[in-house]
Amino acid sequence: MALSSLYDKINCTEPKLLQELVRQSAMRLVPVLAPLNLPVTLPGYRVRMVDGNHLPASEKRLTALKAQAGAALPGHTLVVYDPDQSLVTDIVPCEDAYASERTIIEPLLERAQSGEVWIADRHFCVRKVLMGWQSQGACFIVRETGQNHPRLSQESELYPVGRCETGEVYEQTISLRDEDQTWRRIEVRLDHPTSSGDTRLRIWSNLPVEVGAQKIADLYRQRWRIEGMFQRLEADLKSEIRTMGHPRAAVLGFATAVLAYNILALLKIVIEQAHQEQEVEVSTYYMANEVRMAYYGMMSFLPPETWDSWLKLYQGLALGELLLQIARYVDPQRIRVRRRGPKKPKAKSYTDSLTASTHFSFARAIKEAAL
Repeated sequence: MALSSLYDKINCTEPKLLQELVRQSAMRLVPVLAPLNLPVTLPGYRVRMVDGNHLPASEKRLTALKAQAGAALPGHTLVVYDPDQSLVTDIVPCEDAYASERTIIEPLLERAQSGEVWIADRHFCVRKVLMGWQSQGACFIVRETGQNHPRLSQESELYPVGRCETGEVYEQTISLRDEDQTWRRIEVRLDHPTSSGDTRLRIWSNLPVEVGAQKIADLYRQRWRIEGMFQRLEADLKSEIRTMGHPRAAVLGFATAVLAYNILALLKIVIEQAHQEQEVEVSTYYMANEVRMAYYGMMSFLPPETWDSWLKLYQGLALGELLLQIARYVDPQRIRVRRRGPKKPKAKSYTDSLTASTHFSFARAIKEAAL
């Protein structure tokens, strides 16, 4: 009875609440990263990557769908990712799995700001979206879509501007019908075809000419970073719960995984910064395992009242500096990313490598800093 009541409660969670949960958590985490002086992808701009994540078909059959042969898709979420800070800054959950991403992006367009650069794939190369960013004073880098892109009233001759890593780069000026401003279209003639057989890649942008065409092409190539984030969400945090049949329950599970991912992303950056000399890439997968194994022991070691003093640390940059101090107790080699390659001498298992002394020193540092 308790389980069914919990599921009924979850089904009442409105998508707007999930959106604010992620947005507000990201806003609170950004100041924590301030002391780290992270590198930026494009100086003078805040980069935002946007893409949709469609949840897989549910294993749970709702009563209304039991007579149907196919499993239902429980929903999807439009996600905004900041690659410089490795945080998901915004989401738009949608209960209708078959709704177009273009139709639910309106809240993101309204919140776009001057000084941002939005990077998106060809699905967002439509007049409504591009003009939405333009009207908000934001910039965009969007791949052109086939023959269904906005109609042009004028386009200049293509002229070569050099090379990028994947091919020759050309540029031209374009103008939309019934619009006064002009934009830039960058064409990359690829050295090797894509997996879908494309030999040319066209990108639209309203960035000023000070940002070169090669730089715009390179920025678009970095769009894979949001795809990598989706893969980590599913593999490390199980964001796609197939037993969640109700749309609101499914998108709640995804939003909760996003919230946990932001915390792990922050800790990953802090640990890498604290051990820069080792040049180690920390794995969110091993970090998630660390949390699973150490959580109950840490909560037993630190009584609930200990955590109350941490609320005072959320003033200014104190929390970020404290996390850097604590991160020096972590051995990054134990939680580093494992690359495939030639076989090496067998190392200890992950469980063996996380010794009791490591846990004790890390927990002791937390306790001493909090008291």
